[in-house]
Amino acid sequence: MKIGVPKEIKNNESRVGMTPAGVFELIKNNHTVYVQQDAGFGSGFFDTDYAVVGAILVPTAAEVYAQADMIVKVKEPIPEEYPLIKENHVVFTYFHFASSEELTIAMINSKAVCIAYETVEETDGSLPLLTPMSEVAGRMAIQQGAKYLEKPIKGRGVLLGGVPGVPPGKVLVLGAGIVGIQAAKMAAGLGAHVTILDINMKRLRYVNDVMPSHVVTEFSSEYNIRRHIKNHDLIIGAVLIPGAKAPKLITRDMLKEMHPGTVMVDVAVDQGGCFETTVATTHENPTYIIDDVVHYCVANMPGAVPYTSTLALTNVTLPYVLKLANLGWEMAAERYPDLRKGLNIVHGEIIYKELADTFNFS
Repeated sequence: MKIGVPKEIKNNESRVGMTPAGVFELIKNNHTVYVQQDAGFGSGFFDTDYAVVGAILVPTAAEVYAQADMIVKVKEPIPEEYPLIKENHVVFTYFHFASSEELTIAMINSKAVCIAYETVEETDGSLPLLTPMSEVAGRMAIQQGAKYLEKPIKGRGVLLGGVPGVPPGKVLVLGAGIVGIQAAKMAAGLGAHVTILDINMKRLRYVNDVMPSHVVTEFSSEYNIRRHIKNHDLIIGAVLIPGAKAPKLITRDMLKEMHPGTVMVDVAVDQGGCFETTVATTHENPTYIIDDVVHYCVANMPGAVPYTSTLALTNVTLPYVLKLANLGWEMAAERYPDLRKGLNIVHGEIIYKELADTFNFS
């Protein structure tokens, strides 16, 4: 099979779909790999690294798409890339269709086979290709939140860890999944007081078992959320429904109950966000303020640490890329139920139920 790796062109996206190590494995399996020049530069991989392992370097994305049967990316295609995607393509990337009807319609019209990293699902319900980026995003949420709590950037002026004689900051984490647990771990490591809410008691019991005593678990309800937002400094939105839009857990009217300078970080922004006031932002302009509450809603948070993110992502995507390349998408999907769950749009038809329900295409 011919595999193409284009350079990511979304704002401040420096990750790359495949590392030289991954290209080496594909070529060892008798596949041909086309890599756009400078595709790996932002992640610390140079054209010579790809050339040494046998990749064919081409100057433009158009040439990558023209030559390849399968495209391996990181982020969803943006409008400039829509015309490059054709009926003969298998596109394997993060799509997050539920947050963009425009993208969904464009991929339906392209008649390509769209396999989304974020909906590949194992039998135990885990999402193996979302997990590493969720780990990065969860940890980054605290790193960024702590920074935006500083007064010069309109935060409350709170040091999350406190100092002797001054109590630590308070962090509220909505959701005890991968993102929530990583956020709670980072916040606890800084010395903050952490409250983590979820409706899944199994997850809360797990958090209670593994986290230090200053991480407190509580069942999630609108009542409890409204109670906690009044006295917490940093709020992390970490709720995910695979393939569907995230629920709006914090509404516009709740902002008035928060302290001025409270910071909200919405890690679920790729799936529409779990705050009513969420609007996707970029690393260039990451924040905005509504009712004196700072919103950080960057849609590709792990893109800010591309070296770590690319290695973490390709560690888990490469085995699936090899299955698709060696068997073809149809046989691979038939043989591997987890990969079959990744199929979202096939030749113009939505086959992932949650996506069809999101836009009433069913």
